Formats: sequence, structure tokens, C-alpha cells
Amino acid sequence: MALHVPRAPGYAQMMKEGAKHYSGLEEAVYRNIDACKQLSKTTISAYGPHGQNKMVINHLEKLFVTNDAATILRELEVEHPAAKILVLASQQQEQECGDGTNFVLGFAGSLLENAEELLRMGLSIPEVTEGYELACKKALDILPTLSTGTVKNVRNKEEVLPAVRTAVMSKQYGNEDFLAELITNACISILPEKVSFSVDNIRVCKISGSGILQSEVIQGMMFKRQVEGDITKADKAKIAVFSCPLDAMQTETKGTVLIKNADELMNFSKGEENLIEQQIKEISETGVKVIVTGGKVGDLALHYANKYKMMLVRLLSKWDLRRLCKSIGATALPKITTPTTEECGHCDHVYVDEIGDTPVIVFRQDAKDSPIATIVIRGSTENIMDDMERAIDDGVNTFKALTKDTRLVPGAGSTEIELARQITSYGETLPGLEQYSVKKFAESLEVVPKALAKNAGIKATEVISKLYAAHHDKKPTMGVDIEGEGASIVNALDAKIIDLFVTKHWGMKFASSAACTVLRVDQIIMAKRAGGPKAKQNKDWDED
Repeated sequence: MALHVPRAPGYAQMMKEGAKHYSGLEEAVYRNIDACKQLSKTTISAYGPHGQNKMVINHLEKLFVTNDAATILRELEVEHPAAKILVLASQQQEQECGDGTNFVLGFAGSLLENAEELLRMGLSIPEVTEGYELACKKALDILPTLSTGTVKNVRNKEEVLPAVRTAVMSKQYGNEDFLAELITNACISILPEKVSFSVDNIRVCKISGSGILQSEVIQGMMFKRQVEGDITKADKAKIAVFSCPLDAMQTETKGTVLIKNADELMNFSKGEENLIEQQIKEISETGVKVIVTGGKVGDLALHYANKYKMMLVRLLSKWDLRRLCKSIGATALPKITTPTTEECGHCDHVYVDEIGDTPVIVFRQDAKDSPIATIVIRGSTENIMDDMERAIDDGVNTFKALTKDTRLVPGAGSTEIELARQITSYGETLPGLEQYSVKKFAESLEVVPKALAKNAGIKATEVISKLYAAHHDKKPTMGVDIEGEGASIVNALDAKIIDLFVTKHWGMKFASSAACTVLRVDQIIMAKRAGGPKAKQNKDWDED
């Protein structure tokens, strides 16, 4: 009787044919580290005001030209499982602070790169991860002591501006002052008394043409479309909002109507006309000047709206309809009835305008207490406007983070160098082998000033040594000067380069835990992919 011999020894005999399996330092750990290093190298060259742009073409062949790490990662669709862990960490950072995604990636990549050196020196993985966790805990303890102050009043433009400016600077270098002012004005104007600030209440409307400096803030909403009827302007208007089509309602049941002569036919259609006229007339009598509808507008309704001098606006998106209701304080009615005073909204000016050659409908409030503000972006190409939108998004998120935690830390890489200095001294007090990984953690923090210097074309090693010298002289706010001659350093507070405490705090937390997660993987087992071989396509077939 012949014994059944397994096809392959070891792991492969348990798995289906075609499964892949990597294990050990060489195959799994170094491979993962390498993938993460490549990913962080891609984005770190886009770090800071002088960061290079990336041209990303996504699966739908849409072109993105940007240096926003979050966008680059979103459109790249990273496949590698280890690199994906870093992507998830940076997405978490995006949700938590809205900014600092690139910091997470760069720092995590740098931690892994240094971990590789330690592993090759002969440290074990637990010693490396333990040291990293110790150092991260220490860094989060030191960080609050580096805070240079707080924003005492979030409604005070002077205090908020520097923080927003720094966030915008890394995306739109050169226009940061103008944009930061726009964003700060918009955010402060809609900040409610008690309720928390919602990022969703700052809308962005992109209209091509003219230049960036023609952008402005509008208190209220703006839509890129035309009105339906003849009336194009209403001031101090009462507004009725319907989420249904403005048309004769079809009856629920199907019925057959027998019409014997022409008079009956005339009367039959007359009834419908009278009904619609009555509905529109009743709405008009409540003082409503503008009707907003979420569905199509029937011809008869249009005719009577023009007759009663009412402006008709049709919005295609139910989200827009909801936001408009919020902006004007109206309730969206599900069927055509006469609105009560409570259900009507109020807007100071509703008018049709033309910006460039784009027709727009503007709902503008005079008072400063509109719950929604719109930033109108102008620019010569779609790509420029998209990038500005990302910068605005970062600025608004920075403002939101400020409303939660008002602490500030100096920017320009000064915080990182100060942390690195203090953590290195802390590492020297530790007796065990983890002191090496604690020191490597400190060294990894240098990635930020290095990237700032490198992207600005300055010798990174020179800058780092100058920074360490300054920080040893008890000057903890000295950072990289990207505008100076040669390898110069500058006081971040004087240069008004200020980062948020929250961004740094969460960034280090997420980066450390992502790096440790990647390091703790010692085997990669990939099951065989589902699905058989791809069917041969007939060359004459189209997509469908």
C-alpha cells in the first residue's frame, strides 16, 4: 500500500495551491519595512511650503496635481498590506485633526528605517518596539511643556490667523496670507455661541477664471445654476422650501375618465389649472417671494409663479437643499402646501449673478450670524482650484481643532528637534538594550526639519547641527529658515510659524503605533486569490 506523500513540505501542505507565505526577518519584516519606506519617501518630498507636487492619475484617469498627502494616498489605492497600515494611520490623523497626514507618514517611515538598522545590529523586535513605546510615552509627556501659549479667544482674528496660516502655507506657499485671512473670516463669522464648530458649514464654490486673489467669502450659500422663472432678484425675502417637485400631483389610483364632448375636456383640464393656480396663489399670499424646490418644475407652476412675481430656484441635490434650509432657517416641506411662518426661511438678498461666465444664484445674509458661509474660489485651471480647496479644507480643520484644544507649539521643525534632544538624554539614562531604540526614536524625529531643509534646497546636515547647537543653548523655538540664505535658522515664534499641539500629539501617537504594528508582523500568509483566469475578451466588444 503506497503512502500518500504531501505535495510540498512545511507550510505549503496546509494551504491551497497558489497561496503565498513569507516568514522571518528577511522575507517578512524587511520586506514590509521596505514597502513603508518607499511610501513615506514618496510623500515626504511633498512636505512643507517648498514641497514638490505629485502628479497622480487615479483609476478613473482623473488627474491630480497636489502635495497634499491625504489626497495622494486616497487616489493611489495602496495595495501592499504593510504600507496600508501607514495609510490607515494617516487617514485617522486626517479625521482627528484634518492636517498632519504627511507628518505621520514621514515619521512612521523614518521610525521603520531606523528599526531596520537596529534589527541588523542584532536587537530583537520586542526590544525595538518596547523602546519606541517608551520614547513615544516620554515624547507625549514632554510635548505639553513645549507649548508656547494658547489661543485665548477663538473669535479673535489676530490670535487665530498664525495657526491657520501655517497650515495653509504648506499647500499654497505664496498665497498663505490672503487665504488664511479668507478662511479665518469665514470660520469666525459662522462660529456659534455654544455648539461645536462643524467643518461642513464652510462651503466651497469653485468658479474658473480670474485669479486666486479674486476669491471671496459670502455669508450664506451660492449655487452654480440659473433660476427657473423670469424673476431674478428678491430682497428681504421670505422663502418656502419644498423637497418635492413643483407640479400637479398624480393621483394614487389609475382611473379611466370618459369624456363625451369638448366642453367636458375643457373643464377637465381647467380643474387642474385652477388647482395649481390656487396653490401658488396661497403660497404667494403668505408673503413668500422665493420658492426653492428639490424636484422638477411643471410648466403650469412656472407660469403661475411668474404671474405672482415669485422667484423659482430648483436644486438638484438634497444635501444642498438641507444646507440651504440650515442657512436660511427654513423647514423643507414634503408636499405642496401653504407654509406657516415657522416653516418659511428668511434671506436678505437672493439674486442671480454672473461670475466670470458662470451663472450663479446667491443667497446672501447681511447680518454676521449666517450659520453657513461660502468661500468662492477663483483660479485659472481646475487643478489650481482643487489644490486651493484642499488648502482651505486644512485651514478650516485647523480652526476646528483650535476650538477643541487651544494650545500651540512652535513650528518649522523646532518642536521636533527639542523633543529629539530631550529624548536622547532620556535614552542615556536607561540601562537596557531599549536605550538604542529610544535614541533611534529621537533620531527619527529629525525627519521633519530634514525634509523642510531638503525640499527648500538647503543642506540638511548643516541645518540639523545648527539647530541642535541652538537648542542646547536653551533656545527651544529655533527652527529651519526656508527663506534665508544658505543653511540658516530662525525663531519660529518671530516668523509666526505655529503648529497645533493636537496635530503633533496625535501625529506622534498614530505614527508610533503604526510603526510598531508593522514591526510586530513576522509572517505574511496570502491565501490564493479568488476568481479563475480572466476570460478572453473579444476585441470588437465594448465596455458593456
